[in-house]
Amino acid sequence: MKKAGIIGGSGYTGGELIRLVLQHPALELEFVYSTTRAGKPLTHAHPDLLGSTTLKFTDQVNPEIDVVYLCLGHGNSVAFLQEHSFSDHTLIVDLGNDFRLKEDANFKGRNYVYGLPELQKEAIEKANAIANPGCFATALQLAMLPLAKNKNLKSDVHVHATTGSTGAGVGLSSTSHFSWRNNNFSWYKPFTHQHLGEIHQSLEQLHNNPKIHFLPHRGDFTRGIFATVYTEYEGSLAEAQSLFHDFYKTHPFTHVSQEEISLKSVINSNNCFLHLHKHENLLLITSILDNLIKGASGQAVQNTNLIMGWEETLGLQLKASTF
Repeated sequence: MKKAGIIGGSGYTGGELIRLVLQHPALELEFVYSTTRAGKPLTHAHPDLLGSTTLKFTDQVNPEIDVVYLCLGHGNSVAFLQEHSFSDHTLIVDLGNDFRLKEDANFKGRNYVYGLPELQKEAIEKANAIANPGCFATALQLAMLPLAKNKNLKSDVHVHATTGSTGAGVGLSSTSHFSWRNNNFSWYKPFTHQHLGEIHQSLEQLHNNPKIHFLPHRGDFTRGIFATVYTEYEGSLAEAQSLFHDFYKTHPFTHVSQEEISLKSVINSNNCFLHLHKHENLLLITSILDNLIKGASGQAVQNTNLIMGWEETLGLQLKASTF
């Protein structure tokens, strides 16, 4: 058993990570760090954990822990690590955006490897620090990587992607409050979303980096991402499907469906489902995943499994809530 600690466990991502670590057969949750909830039971923030744990939040960390997950929100991991140190054998997995770009990847003697298993599994297996990808970035990259690898992204890529309210975090704002979000729909950060940087970085790694027109939307549901990606494609639909199937044949969580897909098929799972459709000279790729699992906490555990030499699917064989 490897002992794990979670820094910042009171939000949606932290709550899902607690659940996954508690049921993981090779991980033992030792502490969940919080300066605002120290001394209170985890169930105070996550009532769904009632009966699963008696742990309480703490304001103390164990610097010798085997694995530490940072769920602090974007921009806060650097500040935390400047004040807290962990042993050389501690695996650090950051779920924020502090270390995702190459220019930010080296920090305090560690090189944070970008943790998208479908792109660089071998590099992840050798890492001692992981920059977990963003949720939109995961969905969009998985829709484009097979095309990029084969140099098939020859024109602009257009993306419409809708995320649930949990993507905005647990803190309330004018656009995440139930009264505003319920029965509503809107876009935000048009063409400038922060995940574009890491997406372009990955596509450059495959030497095929087109212009991406990305329009994110806020959906009237709690969790999941439904993304449609389309671009000009010269080949047939059968050729594209073969290309995608071949690219993902060794990756246990990304699956190409022959049938049309809908969001509930992946909710509460670590899966990403893809579907391809050809219209005239355009190839449409639909990509769906759970933003809190494959888009965050599940992928963090997946990366942990790879680094520890465990089965990649260990602790992540979750059934989607389709009904």
